[in-house]
Amino acid sequence: MKLTADRIVDAGMAVFAESGYHGLSMRRVAERLDTFAGSLYYHVPSKSHLLHLMADRLAQQAYDAGTAALASLPDSADWKARVEAQATSLRITIRQHPGGAVLFADSPKVLSAGALSLMERLLQTLADGGIPEDRRGIAADALLSYVTGFVLQEQGSPASLPVTEQDVADLAKRFPMTVAAAARPEEEQFSLSVQLICVGFGNA
Repeated sequence: MKLTADRIVDAGMAVFAESGYHGLSMRRVAERLDTFAGSLYYHVPSKSHLLHLMADRLAQQAYDAGTAALASLPDSADWKARVEAQATSLRITIRQHPGGAVLFADSPKVLSAGALSLMERLLQTLADGGIPEDRRGIAADALLSYVTGFVLQEQGSPASLPVTEQDVADLAKRFPMTVAAAARPEEEQFSLSVQLICVGFGNA
């Protein structure tokens, strides 16, 4: 198959999913494409440029998913529902890529157009909700950081030591409220968390 920037990004995403940032190299991407590293540079001049393209693709996918989620809302949906739709679609998108949370967290640093589009739309949603201008940026950044951190935990490695039922029972006796809170299903926890964050935005 013809070597293209899109194919290189595909391979880069696969290597990143397996090995993370430090394991990503142009040589390993080339090996995955069954070619030589030198042949990649015509399309993607450096590892940093490749990371830029990867982060931008992920952010653009999240933006497109958010567009679809917003379109599915009823006309009567308020700004909080629109914020939750964007947060939920972002979480779903970055979860689809192993290591996606780490990659997305770096997307603003590489001036990803996709990431900036996500932020711009979120800021507009907050403006429509009457959030004061001097607080919108902090509010939007806090929400995106929460979503990224939530997925980072979801994508984290499992515990090195197995947790037994007895371990859970013992912890429940010592820390009953904490264990009860942690038992809430992740989908429900995420949704309620975003709703609470929006309440905070409205009361700030």
